Parts: sequence; C-alpha cells; structure tokens
Amino acid sequence: MHNKNTSVFAVLFICLMLVGLAGCGTKPDKASPEPAKPQVQDVILATTTSTQDSGLLDVLIPAFEKKTGYKVKTIAVGTGQALAMGEKGEADVLLVHAPDAEKKVVASGAAMNRLMVMHNDFILVGPADDAAHTKGQTVTAALTAIAKAQAPFISRGDKSGTHQMEQKLWKQAGIAPTGNWYQEAGAGMGQTLAIANEKKGYTLTDRATYLAQKKNLALDIMVEGDPKLLNLYHVMEVNPEKFAKANHAGAKAFSAFILSSEGQDIIGNFGKDKYGQALFFADAGKTEKDFGL
Repeated sequence: MHNKNTSVFAVLFICLMLVGLAGCGTKPDKASPEPAKPQVQDVILATTTSTQDSGLLDVLIPAFEKKTGYKVKTIAVGTGQALAMGEKGEADVLLVHAPDAEKKVVASGAAMNRLMVMHNDFILVGPADDAAHTKGQTVTAALTAIAKAQAPFISRGDKSGTHQMEQKLWKQAGIAPTGNWYQEAGAGMGQTLAIANEKKGYTLTDRATYLAQKKNLALDIMVEGDPKLLNLYHVMEVNPEKFAKANHAGAKAFSAFILSSEGQDIIGNFGKDKYGQALFFADAGKTEKDFGL
C-alpha cells in the first residue's frame, strides 16, 4: 500500500513539474501586442519642410505607426503647397504653419478640425560680420537696414509658411524688396539656409531647422524674440465629405496621436538631448487667442 501511494505521488509530482515547465514555455511576452491593422493603412501627410528638416517627424511618425498600425507617406513641401494638396484632396492630413492661409482652406470646406499642435519661432540669421548691422534690432528695423545696405537676402520664394511670414514682415516694414540683393531660392528651409550660408547673406528661418542645421552653417542669429516672429503649427484633416477617397480614419488617428499626451511629450522633449533646448513647444488645447492673436 505504501509503495502504491508513493508511486501515485511520484507520478503526480512529475505531472505537476511538466505542467509548470509547459507554463514557463508559454509565458506571454510582456511587449505590447501588435495593433490591429486598419482597413486602409496608408495615410498621406502633407506638411512643411521644417517638420522634416528639423528631424521631428523621424521620431513622431515611427511612434504613431507602432501604436496604430498605420503607415504614413510624408510629403514635405512648403505650407502653401501642402495646403494646395489638401484643397485638391491629394492628402489625408495636413501639419502646417501659415494661420491666415489655413483658415481660408477650412472656410472653403476642403479641410476640417483645425487644431493647434505646437509652436516655436522664426529668427533672422546672417553672416557673423553683420554688414547691415541688424543684430539685436527689431525685425522691422533689421529688414529696413538690410534693404538700405542692399545686403544679400535669400528668400524661400516658395509660398511656404516661412515665405508668407517673410512677405508679411517686409510689408509691415513698408518695403517691397527688389534688386540683385534680394534672391528667391524656390527651395525648402534646409536648402535656403545652405544658399544663404554660401552667399554670406541673411534669411528668415524657423528656429528648429536652424538648430538642426547649425553645425553646417556659418550663420548667426541676428534677431530673435520679437513678438512678430511667433510660429504656430496646426493639424487639420482633409474633409471626407468633399473628397471621398480621403483616409479620414487615418487622418483622425494621426491628429489624435500628435495631440495626445504621448505625442505632445515627444514634441515637447524633441531636441533637448541633442541641442540643449526643445525645438518646439507643445500646445494641444490652446488656440491663437492664448497668444494674443
């Protein structure tokens, strides 16, 4: 009897050990499960070159794709071109920085749900010798000095948000820039900075792209901190009622992500490790009224 019981207990013990080992072998992975694939995976993002040239999208988009299962096709052009793509239904979602032009696109019915995402600022940069004596002046005074000295000024010339801001600033200064000293690059921000660097000229740039490219430039900041140089970014979805082919679910998901606490943390911390300062300030929930506009 004793031997029989011993045998039974031995068998039970072995079975329990086997079950335990099997359990260890099938222990669930602690990694986050793969998100369910959306019905339409591809999301076309039309955005300004500054979000691309600064490197922000290189961090933001992979995080969005990993979390949602969407795949983003980024088209980084000037804001004017990005908005035009939205007006033609050639994109799903827009991330841009030309408030006056953005409002017109929303008013036309081509885009919807325009919300503030972040801001940084524009700066006027130029060669270290500062031949036009612009350093530390207001942006109006600096542009007036550049025009008077006919110092080289390189404009984006591409109807981008930066170009639109530059034109607005010249107008506020009462100047219509013409002549050999004023040159239009017809290029993105990174390339425009490279041209200004080569020609030892001045240009208007967003701070993020300047900091990202600074190691390759011999251009210094001449004007910063002027309230006129505020640079606001908004996200908006292309209207599916006007453009049936628009991936509205994907656009909404992208907008929701960059306005979420996770997306805003990525934006608000981007650049701190590399440049010692944030390249953008997160603004979800704010409006232009919060900036006195």
